[in-house]
Amino acid sequence: QLQLVESGGGLVQPGGSLRLSCAASGFTLDAYAIGWFRQAPGKEREGVSCISSSDGRTSYADSVKGRFTISRDNAKNTIYLQMNSLEPEDTAVYYCAGGFYGCTLFRHRYAYWGQGTQVTVSS
Repeated sequence: QLQLVESGGGLVQPGGSLRLSCAASGFTLDAYAIGWFRQAPGKEREGVSCISSSDGRTSYADSVKGRFTISRDNAKNTIYLQMNSLEPEDTAVYYCAGGFYGCTLFRHRYAYWGQGTQVTVSS
């Protein structure tokens, strides 16, 4: 079974950057599409970005396009989410998830989830 562990969250000022990591174990990561999701207090979990397993196709939510970049390092079995120009609205718990249905921001297409890492953007 695929197991995912997120890291890299923290407190950052508006305009700052963070890089989140999603480390996989149990299976090789390149067999799965991986998505990043986030959930702010009182809100539903929303898709942020995803990357396919086969051709490396990526997708981004409109709210993060041009600011966030997803990438994968198959040798390290790790997915990254580089987040630049962070805004207070980006504050949330960020989750990575693995699935078999390709790169999609629809959370119900993902079977495996990490425990999340907190990102707080505040001055």
